[in-house]
Amino acid sequence: MVQAQRSVDRELETESFTPVLSSSKAAALHRGEGHLDGAVNSSLEGFSFTCEQADLSHHLASVGRAVASRPALPVLANVLVEADAETQRVALTAFDLNLCIRSEFEAQVKGSGRTTLPAKLLSDIVSRLPNGPMTLALRATNANSRAQDDAPALLTSAAGQYQVRSMSAEEFPTLPEISLRGADTDEGFAGEESPTAQALELPIESLLQGISQTLFAASGDETKQVLTGVHVKLLPGDPPCLEFAATDGHRLAMVQVEADGIPVASADGGVGLDFTIPARTLREVERILGAQTIASTVELRFDRSRQRDGVPSQVQFVLPPRANKTQCQQRITSRLLEGQYPDYNRLIPKQFERQVTLERRPLIESLERVGVLAAQRNDIVKFNLSAAAQTLRISTEAPDVGSGEESLPVQMSGPDLELAFNVRYLLDALKVFHTQQVSLELNGATQPAIWRPLGAMRLCYLVMPVQLRAT
Repeated sequence: MVQAQRSVDRELETESFTPVLSSSKAAALHRGEGHLDGAVNSSLEGFSFTCEQADLSHHLASVGRAVASRPALPVLANVLVEADAETQRVALTAFDLNLCIRSEFEAQVKGSGRTTLPAKLLSDIVSRLPNGPMTLALRATNANSRAQDDAPALLTSAAGQYQVRSMSAEEFPTLPEISLRGADTDEGFAGEESPTAQALELPIESLLQGISQTLFAASGDETKQVLTGVHVKLLPGDPPCLEFAATDGHRLAMVQVEADGIPVASADGGVGLDFTIPARTLREVERILGAQTIASTVELRFDRSRQRDGVPSQVQFVLPPRANKTQCQQRITSRLLEGQYPDYNRLIPKQFERQVTLERRPLIESLERVGVLAAQRNDIVKFNLSAAAQTLRISTEAPDVGSGEESLPVQMSGPDLELAFNVRYLLDALKVFHTQQVSLELNGATQPAIWRPLGAMRLCYLVMPVQLRAT
């Protein structure tokens, strides 16, 4: 029978939109006559910008990931829209009080202003509009006024016009921002300078590697708040390294990646990068960084003036670090998880009685096949390691369903051993390893097992075996 797995912890409002009947100008646009600007009613004073449909749709989709699914405030279901005529840029921002995503892009801005619009509604309609230029403007409440709070926004394209009810930008919460002293910022969207803010410019490749090889191991249990993120630490060296670690109490993923773009002096004490970033934030960072093709670095900012017990309370990713006025720029700002992260290094054994080397791809395929039956019984698979036969036998039994067994050749040193694992934990790790062979280091059937990709020894995956007992 199978006992509960040992824990590592022990060892340590939808708004409606109203289509506006096409005017003669909109009809002319549909026929390809005239310029889009002419479709904007002359009564629309102040807030107005024109951009490509594809650009607005892309940026709405990007920031929409930070819109609250169950907003504490009605305005949090909206996206903040800001237009700056001086810089000819538009900024879209979504904020759920924990995660903020801001995307700035170039547009033809005829009037500055800010408002909030229903995020999902706006994204749904814009994504369905035809390619080409489109205009978004606020309708003035009277002939002598500029665009007013809560006035309907008018969305115009070659297909026609739509009105969308807005909500005052003054109701939108104050946005988190970390601005560096002397840093280049867009005049219309600059935050307050902070003399205590610090920043590092990181290679995107290094950051993505650290995230992808650890994020899967973060806990989904909100009662263990600090474990629902990835711990990031800057280690001294030449070149310095970034250490990423994540654990859910049953497994631990840790990787060190070289960060060639970081000055050695920064890692030697100049910058105190040692904190835990929520997994949700890193999923968005991974998604945005993975989709970009131009920048090679991303700027990581954090402000020590907002610290609690020496830990900065928020972090910000800026991509690209130094955007000019013709470039899009995205900022992801997040709170940091509070609490002391476990001292995970002490969980990793220094010596091992057994060393096993085997091919990664055949192992994955065997685990996936046996895992079909294992899914019927808590995802548990047994490993039988034979030093004499130099084989690994993988098996599972599911009462009233069936059983399965496969054998794989291995290179093994040390005595025979029988133990069990959660098959999902093994597959999660093996699929982010990128080497042909992997090593398994073991002591006993109830002690931590260490998996490593051969040739990438800075990547370590610890998983606790499942305890077996006789029936």
